[in-house]
Amino acid sequence: MPLKIMPKKKHLSAGRVPLILFLCQMIGALDVPLDLVQPPTITQQSPKDYIVDPRENIVIQCEAKGKPPPSFSWTRNGTHFDIDKDPLVTMKPGSGTLIINIITEGKAETYEGVYQCTARNERGAAVSNNIVVRPSRSPLWTKERLEPITLRNGQSLVLPCRPPIGLPPAIIFWMDNSFQRLPQSERVSQGLNGDLYFSNVLPEDTREDYICYARFNHTQTIQQKQPISLKVISVDELNDTLAANLSDTEFYGAKPNKERPPTFLTPEGNESLKEELRGNVLSLECIAEGLPTPIIYWIKEDGTLPVNRTFYRNFKKTLQITQVTEADSGNYQCIAKNPLGAVHHTIAVTVKAAPYWIAAPQNLVLSPGENGTLICRANGNPKPRIAWLTNGVPIEIAPEDPSRKIDGDTIIFSNVQERLSAVYQCNASNEYGYLLANAFVNVLAEPPRILTSANMLYQVIANRPAFLDCAFFGSPLPAIEWFKGTRGSALHEDIYVLHDNGTLEIPVAQKDSTGTYTCVARNKLGMAKNEVHLEIKDPTRIIKQPEHAVVQRGSKVSFECKVKHDHTLIPTIVWLKDHGELPNEERFSVDKDHLVVTDVSDDDGGTYTCTANTTLDRVSASAVLRVVAPTPTPAPIYDVPNPPFDLELTNQLDKSVQLTWTPGDDNNSPITKFIIEYEDAMHEAGVWHHQAEVSGTQTTAQLKLSPYVNYSFRVMAENSIGRSVPSEASEQYLTKAAEPDQNPTAVEGLGTEPDNLVITWKPLNGFESNGPGLQYKVSWRQKDGDDEWTSVVVANVSKYIVSGTPTFVPYLIKVQALNDVGFAPEPAVVMGHSGEDLPMVAPGNVRVNVVNSTLAEVHWDPVPLKSVRGHLQGYRIYYWKVQSSSKRNRRHIEKKILTFQGSKTHGMLPGLQPYSHYFLNVRVVNGKGEGPASSDRGFHTPEGVPSAPSSLKIVNPTLDSLTLEWDPPSHPNGVLTEYTLKYQPINSTHELGPLVDLKIPANKTRWTLKNLNFSTRYKFYFYAQTSVGSGSQITEEAITTVDEAGILPPDVGAGKGKEEWRKELVNGSRSFFGLKGLMPGTAYKVRVGAEGDSGFVSSEDVFETGPAMASRQVDIATQGWFIGLMCAVALLILILLIVCFVRRNKGGKYPVKEKEDAHADPEIQPMKEDDGTFGEYSDAEDHKPLKKGSRTPSDRTVKKEDSDDSLVDYGEGVNGQFNEDGSFIGQYSGKKEKEPAEGNESSEAPSPVNAMNSFV
Repeated sequence: MPLKIMPKKKHLSAGRVPLILFLCQMIGALDVPLDLVQPPTITQQSPKDYIVDPRENIVIQCEAKGKPPPSFSWTRNGTHFDIDKDPLVTMKPGSGTLIINIITEGKAETYEGVYQCTARNERGAAVSNNIVVRPSRSPLWTKERLEPITLRNGQSLVLPCRPPIGLPPAIIFWMDNSFQRLPQSERVSQGLNGDLYFSNVLPEDTREDYICYARFNHTQTIQQKQPISLKVISVDELNDTLAANLSDTEFYGAKPNKERPPTFLTPEGNESLKEELRGNVLSLECIAEGLPTPIIYWIKEDGTLPVNRTFYRNFKKTLQITQVTEADSGNYQCIAKNPLGAVHHTIAVTVKAAPYWIAAPQNLVLSPGENGTLICRANGNPKPRIAWLTNGVPIEIAPEDPSRKIDGDTIIFSNVQERLSAVYQCNASNEYGYLLANAFVNVLAEPPRILTSANMLYQVIANRPAFLDCAFFGSPLPAIEWFKGTRGSALHEDIYVLHDNGTLEIPVAQKDSTGTYTCVARNKLGMAKNEVHLEIKDPTRIIKQPEHAVVQRGSKVSFECKVKHDHTLIPTIVWLKDHGELPNEERFSVDKDHLVVTDVSDDDGGTYTCTANTTLDRVSASAVLRVVAPTPTPAPIYDVPNPPFDLELTNQLDKSVQLTWTPGDDNNSPITKFIIEYEDAMHEAGVWHHQAEVSGTQTTAQLKLSPYVNYSFRVMAENSIGRSVPSEASEQYLTKAAEPDQNPTAVEGLGTEPDNLVITWKPLNGFESNGPGLQYKVSWRQKDGDDEWTSVVVANVSKYIVSGTPTFVPYLIKVQALNDVGFAPEPAVVMGHSGEDLPMVAPGNVRVNVVNSTLAEVHWDPVPLKSVRGHLQGYRIYYWKVQSSSKRNRRHIEKKILTFQGSKTHGMLPGLQPYSHYFLNVRVVNGKGEGPASSDRGFHTPEGVPSAPSSLKIVNPTLDSLTLEWDPPSHPNGVLTEYTLKYQPINSTHELGPLVDLKIPANKTRWTLKNLNFSTRYKFYFYAQTSVGSGSQITEEAITTVDEAGILPPDVGAGKGKEEWRKELVNGSRSFFGLKGLMPGTAYKVRVGAEGDSGFVSSEDVFETGPAMASRQVDIATQGWFIGLMCAVALLILILLIVCFVRRNKGGKYPVKEKEDAHADPEIQPMKEDDGTFGEYSDAEDHKPLKKGSRTPSDRTVKKEDSDDSLVDYGEGVNGQFNEDGSFIGQYSGKKEKEPAEGNESSEAPSPVNAMNSFV
């Protein structure tokens, strides 16, 4: 038999039975497991007609599988394509896919052609289709001159598009300049060729932007045609045009456009032909013109249009038939009608067919000596020709194979041998295309193997079919048998269905079908088997369906949907409204078995469906809600609900009871939930505990109970207003006593003394005791011994002490509850320890490694664990500084302690004092305390760098010297070798000058610096040094005195006895305070103190205000000579103004220069030549205020051309210029082309002299 492998099939639920049956009966191309030798199989390839984007790299796919893995080669245009010779072409590793890099260089057109891939291994060669590679093209429209079109109202029109020919063809659409699609209708529409057809034009069709666009999707580009202008004129407009251009004898008048019967714009004539290929979409088009607009109808002569495959497009002007077949050939007639007539056109349709498969060849796996066939059957119109190839070579020229015989579309194999494995190609072709299929013949000898996973679990709903998979492989083809149970007989087809692919079908699965099934595959080379498991589940059922309801608008409605299902399946309840989701509103709430809709509106009417889904089945039920208008009611009064009543206990069991009640009035606010409480009259009379909460739509509750409790229940109702008062208590119900169902928790065993073990636990409460006589059985034994458990029963307490135990021994402990009925379940065992004692042994071999001047590492040997006599908590190091290496005087200080957790045997001692001598010892620590100390171990720390000097003061400042006083570092950390002083001047802009470096002997505490600059601020940096290095520095600033002011240097300590402290109280929440009224160049001491519960705490600091200006930096504004000069200038100007005022008032006349002549006014009298004054000119603006003048030039002169009308002419000797009203100007206002050029518009800050020249 040819079939050797059955595809593995996933298990599907019973709801998809038709699909399962289809899969079970399908015998498709078989897959050989990839771990077996097999010829190549093409798994992926590019399409036959492959259009590529010229802007991207070309990727031609060819993927194949086989064993050994196949190698790949390519042909291009029928000849070998050597990719190694083309640097732009690469092949993906482990694949035959070609990548042609045209992004960086090269053109896509260079690689146009027909490509074919061959995948080859030692068992044969498979070939791909012929892949025609062509780059996409999106050419531009040819430039053309489009004349405007003018038509009369009612005429027909075709606007041609004629897009450029692209690859693939463009998508055509018409838009305007604003990229808005032009509206189309039965009158105006676009044809299949892209032209825009007007059955008749109207004035509203007038526009200048009819634009045809071509979109080339492959390259994502859009080209546009030149806009077409259309003008539609009415009869009145035409008459006006004729009247303006013709004489009276020529004018006859234009008549209105008459209505006319339809004629076809496309296609032309009465008949046409149309040819289409099978499987494509047949598109037939008829567009007619006429007035009124014609309507199009379609019929098929001698037949009917196919249902479900016929569609009308473009306002019925286009008829489309999808998936066209040869049966759709025939004559189709389109009819165009309007009230004036009809016209017909017949389209003769012929459906041709490229080759299509009837039976494609399938892979064939044979064992040596077997027979088999390859069948290749195809159809088409015209009938395709069948050609066979083997390993890519025409079979006529392939090597002879005595085991095969060719009979048209069939190859017959007989007595095959392993060496004859090959890949056969079947090519079916006609003038419309071709089909190419690869099918290998693989000769294998292979024992059976089961491909379905072992121990798969199948779950099926009762009374539905079950399918158990058994995908297999083997050569020769194995025989399949099924067995049920461990010793069952083979299953036969009287009850079961055995499919060819190995699947076992149970048509109607029952509960007794549950069990283990075994699939056995056998051939002459061996046997394989696999077990699967089948479980049969109860079906899901809706036992309480929602009921139809009629409710008033604004009220509440509830639908109930109770579901019964298999206990091992978890159902999901989904509510639908009108087969869609429920509205997403708070008014719709789903609670367990109920759907509640509050404040019902008219839109809520409809069909409500309850759907219950499990992983295996689904059921549903529906109800209709009808909403009616409410009857008038008085205004409602809202309040908390009335309490429930009629409490009743039913179904009374040992550990459960059903409580039923009747709700009270909801007082116009729906009840949202009920709260159930219980009282235990036996253990806690009068105390009510929370039991449960249920939905406001429920009136029953199943309550879980505990043994030996005298229950009473009460119920409270709750709505949006609040909670009702409790109902009356129900009758009492005493549950039967039972053994405890739990044991005490928090069991611990800890010793308080070295010879005892204290066992503690958290006892049960009365509710948990489950019966009378609650006691505890306490048991213990040594963990590491062979002793039996020692037990004692104690009363209801929480502690028991075991005496006489050895010190710190692990014990196993358990505490079990019991009462008069029996014992609780076996308790968990916990571990505890008897009491601890102090450790007996000190750590030995203590070693110290000094890491640096402040850090040492300590090592020790651990003590034996038995000597710890408790839980080892760690090791503790005591260390203290004994003597100073510099002073050699022995003095003890406070000991410091460091503890290291766990079993560590080393630790670091940080924060040591450099240049010091230390002692330390180590002790072990357990829960009881410390053990004995190890012997003291001493060590020295080396020198370190010193701390900063304790203080630095600058005293006795003079003109050229400063004296520095300091205190040595508080922590020298070694032997001081010297001090380093660095200083540098600071100028008035706070820039630092050159840095001076000075070394000072270590025994000095005072130093005077000489030859400094007077009245100069200096910054000092001061630090000490040891042989290790420099320590931290301290900084200070000071100023040398001025040379003539005689200012005393600031005294930092002045506040102690020379001046009283000034005090300011500051809000405790502030973190700053401003000091005002300070003297420049003065040192101040500031103290900030805080008073609280711990007393008064303060901190001090010293600062210095900025220096007063030195005497050499003279302020010119305070000099006597400058003040006198300014007064003289002011007086001189005042005299000038008085003289000017007097002279102007003597006659109202004054001289001006010749410049006035250049701008003479007819009303102004000519100037007299004898005295240079105007004849009788009177100034009408004598009383104007003075205007702001410009500054004089820097050379203190006034140029002649700038102004001759100066105060010099008046004999006052002041360089300045005036307007006619007496104010300063740079130039007479009558001449504007010249501007002051020598400092008149200076933006510099005025000097005291220039300030007077700018006087206003």
